[in-house]
Amino acid sequence: MTTDHSQLSGGLSSAEASARQQRFGLNALPAAKTESWLVKLLRQFQNPLIYILLFALAFGVVAWVMEGGHGVPLEPLTILLILLANAGLGMWQETKADAALSHLMALAAPKSWVLRDQQLVNIPSSQLVPGDLVRIKAGERVPADGLIKNNDSLLVDESMLTGESLPVDKLEGGELFAGTLTVRGHAYFEITRIGAQSSMGKLATLLGDINDQGTPLEKRMALFGNKIAWVVLILALALLVVGLLTQGLSQFVPIFIFAVALAVAAVPESLPAVLTLALALGVERMAKRKAVVRRLSAVEALGSVTVIATDKTGTLTENKMLVKKIHSEHSDELIKAMVLANDAEINSQAGDPLELGLLQYARDQGLSLEEIQKNHPRSSSRPFDSRWKYMRVTVTDASGPHSYFKGAPEILLQRCALSTEEKSDIESRIEAFAREGYRALAFASLDGEEEDNSTLNWLGLALFWDPPRAEIPAAIAEARQAGIRVLMITGDHPETAKTIAHAVGIDGDRVITGKEIDAMDDQSFSRAVTEFNIYARVSPEHKLRIVQALQAAGEIVAMTGDGINDAPALKAADVGIAMGIRGSDVSREVADLILLDDNFATIVAAIEEGRSIYENIQKFIRTLFSANLSEVVLITFGGFLVFAMTQSGAKLLLPLTAVQILWMNLITDSLPALALAVDKNPGVMTMKPRPTNAPLLDANSMKFILSAGILGGGLALGLLLGLPVMGFDASLTQTAVFCFIVLVQLCFALPARKVHLSPVINHWVLGALLLALLAQIAAMTIPALRLLLGVHQVDRDLMLILVLSITPCWFVVDRYSRYLADKNNHQSKG
Repeated sequence: MTTDHSQLSGGLSSAEASARQQRFGLNALPAAKTESWLVKLLRQFQNPLIYILLFALAFGVVAWVMEGGHGVPLEPLTILLILLANAGLGMWQETKADAALSHLMALAAPKSWVLRDQQLVNIPSSQLVPGDLVRIKAGERVPADGLIKNNDSLLVDESMLTGESLPVDKLEGGELFAGTLTVRGHAYFEITRIGAQSSMGKLATLLGDINDQGTPLEKRMALFGNKIAWVVLILALALLVVGLLTQGLSQFVPIFIFAVALAVAAVPESLPAVLTLALALGVERMAKRKAVVRRLSAVEALGSVTVIATDKTGTLTENKMLVKKIHSEHSDELIKAMVLANDAEINSQAGDPLELGLLQYARDQGLSLEEIQKNHPRSSSRPFDSRWKYMRVTVTDASGPHSYFKGAPEILLQRCALSTEEKSDIESRIEAFAREGYRALAFASLDGEEEDNSTLNWLGLALFWDPPRAEIPAAIAEARQAGIRVLMITGDHPETAKTIAHAVGIDGDRVITGKEIDAMDDQSFSRAVTEFNIYARVSPEHKLRIVQALQAAGEIVAMTGDGINDAPALKAADVGIAMGIRGSDVSREVADLILLDDNFATIVAAIEEGRSIYENIQKFIRTLFSANLSEVVLITFGGFLVFAMTQSGAKLLLPLTAVQILWMNLITDSLPALALAVDKNPGVMTMKPRPTNAPLLDANSMKFILSAGILGGGLALGLLLGLPVMGFDASLTQTAVFCFIVLVQLCFALPARKVHLSPVINHWVLGALLLALLAQIAAMTIPALRLLLGVHQVDRDLMLILVLSITPCWFVVDRYSRYLADKNNHQSKG
């Protein structure tokens, strides 16, 4: 629908649009009410273990009051301070994750072509104002309410507002409603209502929001954590019962607080926040690499993708769609058809790249496109559709109505009044052009408007050259090295498809076409999808069948698409990938991933980031659980030993106090785990895709957690039993055990990074460990902190013993982690 903007009444100047935006605001639904910092802070305490700890805190305060309230209740006060610090850290993590997701929502926001200063410009739909003249085409959602000013066969699906399943024909002067979907044709319409005042604003939120609900990974982690919580609570209850049986009710308060502290020590309550933040930061990194994740659940699926089914045009190629030459005996008429059978805009870059290429070729021949359009006004049209694979435009000139056709050569050629020999000759030429990599587009004409005959006049071919992107061969080679099969699916001629496929590194001497797919039964096609990598003359309906057949064969499929009819295939795929530049609104809405640059290499980069995110999640799970297991071993066995060896009524000196356990969790479970979320994994694309049914922690990770946790806790128990024998009193022994278990847990963070690969230097991890170490030094040297934590000054002899104990522990854990990583790496490469 090439349009002369000067013939359209309406449109705003930039100054008027700015003034109206000040008056009417943004074209957006009212934002959800943001939570106050106090609400976010209080939510950090919504944890059953925290409830128990708060109860223990209150219980300690009550006991202190009942004992006369002498002095300062150091233990309850310290518990409160550490809980507040932990809640503050959780609030920061939540705020950071929300900010990352908000940034992604802004990147995925729709845009519209609008007439400003008599020029079509592409702007975010949120900046539209009443009075704007907006261009809308098939596949786009109407961005605001408005009245149609210029219409070309517009058909609109209003089911989301009315519930009516059949699309509605729209005439000039008719009303369009925000959120409805254009399924055919083009139009200009003038906006009347925006944002909350539009029909959609009064009913519901527009489609397209990023889904920030819990991912399958987060749900699996929550289930895993709940199982551990039950085990630990049983242990804590047993500790409480044994303590009361051996020490009597007089020691209920310290024993109860100690048992609660065991539960808190064993369950990494910070894990959900760290997990969400790791996912959010990961998808933010993807956005910087031009891949916007619309659903966090796609991140997990990305790491398991085994097949990428990709379009050719614009994804593997540069999408320049340059007309290199034409093949015609009626070149003047053919060029006229290029201009008239065309829905791109003459004076802007609004329109399909192929149609823009046709206009550019006609302009390069020295023709006035505006003059051709003015002398041949359009009277009717039939928009292109994948079902009939051509478009028709009927214009009126001095001799009366005249129709021009543009479409797939094999469709139009069969409808032309040519002899069998002439058709065969043209078909041979088309195949020869296709082998050279050209994409052929056919043109025909007809006097009048009647389509239902086979007497079209053959005008000729426009031959497009769309060169492969320079970076694609390397990206495909990287995908293949990562165990990912790449399929090319295109509507082009089979020979063109094969030429481009071979140029970018996709294997296959045989091409399967849509017609051949239609002739196959399900069993035959199931075999075919395991053999063919190149698909030509394929319709969007075929894409869905390809996805389903691949999934039935056990593949995890990433599918690209840009058209209206691609939506079912994108939705069915494990990872649906929409094009951000040329993709329709519908395809972007159902997709899991949007490519801002429409580039295949970006898909491979997104898979790399997805794998890296999962690798980092494995790292901090290993870090947290190995550290917490060492605490459980020490506290459980040490507690039972203390209860067994201490006479009833005597002063209890447990392995660790509740305050020390909370302090330890604060400095060892937070900063190092957060730093691991930004770890780099440069070799992650050398591994095979991760099976979707792979356990959250594989066998080697479980071995690492058990070996590190038991070794660390066992050595701490050895100090608990051995130091008194060496002449150290009970208070110094407890201090030494406290120092040892903190330092050992910090040491676990480095070996835990060796999941599959030898990690590169991460300055964030080193900085986090240094901060945690400085915090522990402060706890041992600053009198006020020593008092709060109940620790004593460590002398030189005791420090030497700690160093001699930690060094072999770290060495053994590091060596074992290297062995497991090498084993994992060998298994993953298969």
